Amino acid sequence: MDGIGAAALAELCGEVRGGRGPAYRTLADAIRVLVGDGRLPAGTRLPAERAFAERLRVSRVTVTHAYRELREEGWADARQGSGTWVRLPDGPAGVDGAWVPGPPRGGVIDLAHAAPAAPPGMSGLVQRAVRRLDGELAGHGYGPDGLPELRERIAARFTARGVPTDPDRIVVTGGALHAIGIAVAELTGAGDRVLVEHPTYPSALDVLADAGVRPVPVAPGPGIEDALPRAARQTAARAAYLMADFQNPTGRLLGDDSRARLLHRLARQGTVAIVDETFAELDLREGVRSPLPCAAHALRDDDVVTVGGASKIAWGGLRLGWIRAAREPAARMRRRLARAQIAQPVLEQLIAVEVLDAIDGIRAERTAELRRRRDRLVGELAAVLPEWRPVVPDGGLVLWCDLGAELSTALTAVAPRHGLTLAPGPRFGTGHAFEDRLRLPFTHPEPVLAEAVRRLRRAHDEIAGTSAGAGRPAGPAPVVV
Repeated sequence: MDGIGAAALAELCGEVRGGRGPAYRTLADAIRVLVGDGRLPAGTRLPAERAFAERLRVSRVTVTHAYRELREEGWADARQGSGTWVRLPDGPAGVDGAWVPGPPRGGVIDLAHAAPAAPPGMSGLVQRAVRRLDGELAGHGYGPDGLPELRERIAARFTARGVPTDPDRIVVTGGALHAIGIAVAELTGAGDRVLVEHPTYPSALDVLADAGVRPVPVAPGPGIEDALPRAARQTAARAAYLMADFQNPTGRLLGDDSRARLLHRLARQGTVAIVDETFAELDLREGVRSPLPCAAHALRDDDVVTVGGASKIAWGGLRLGWIRAAREPAARMRRRLARAQIAQPVLEQLIAVEVLDAIDGIRAERTAELRRRRDRLVGELAAVLPEWRPVVPDGGLVLWCDLGAELSTALTAVAPRHGLTLAPGPRFGTGHAFEDRLRLPFTHPEPVLAEAVRRLRRAHDEIAGTSAGAGRPAGPAPVVV
């Protein structure tokens, strides 16, 4: 059974003294959230109470009470001589310990994941794909290179967006996250450094951890085109994982000049850019030309590897993604993928063909819907939680909210009592950063978003120790000693 050191866990838990409520409960809540979102895997042995208390600068009694609460609630076990280790609670209400959407639960609003429902026309596209399946059933069904017509459609979409692409530069994967994993495995080895924006997409951090590489966090604010290359020079990073289109979670959009400057400077340091285009088709601006794909600005084909997928523009249940790379790396990645799983499902590839054939209509409908939902969420927050300051993005699926105080983990811990699932700000970074931030997706229908904000108000009031009613600002939160 692997353990976590006192210093490492203290960094993840952050400050537990002087918060709202007893310190032991703040500590238990922090550990519960870490287990729930997968940062602290089930079966991990917790540090010895005395050493952990010293690192946290609290009494040993605080740690003892926190561990006891975790055991009583099913989040930990203990055995004489073996210490205390974390576990997942029993029963259908338990979490799976991974940062992925779980099965829908009646009445619970998931604000942890940005996962829109399928567009209304998706059923018709699936039916057309099923009719085309007859033409594939006479064969063996294995195609490690991906269906030729799908690779042609993906390549054509890149070409239409301004970066000429041949099908042999496309690798078909089981979703965008799978594409990131394949690209990281091809470009790096265990112990290599990979630059990441900070904050960034949590599942990408998980992929890097599984690959054994060392993420180097770089703040993605103004000047990212200078900060990333500077970090590359200082660390000799082999690759940089980034989102230029409505960065997840900050929503930042890089213009063409910034993209070109960033990629050219990374290339001079020998750092390959892994560009995640998951949100690229979700530009919510009207009458404005989107920037060219990053690959269009590369000086050499080998400088950029682009990953994308169908889950955000179409549906998360369609587990199809892709990689665009130079011909030789693309061929190596197809071989790597074939050794792991031989081929992607044929029917899903046929559905993806239909999606790409209808992409302009799907995109217009999706972005119009998301624009309305974004504006509704922003309006509800202004009315009900005016002390929160969201960044309103020009595209994508999420708001990145400044809470004005370090409330994120506490909100996440109490959220289930109010029918909510949240992802704490620190899940989007390393250590205990972003405790004052919360990511809120605007993927739900407008009435659901309005109800979600009312529940957020009640959760906020609970941890603030007030009786403020939903819809009224609670004011500065009192400190409970």
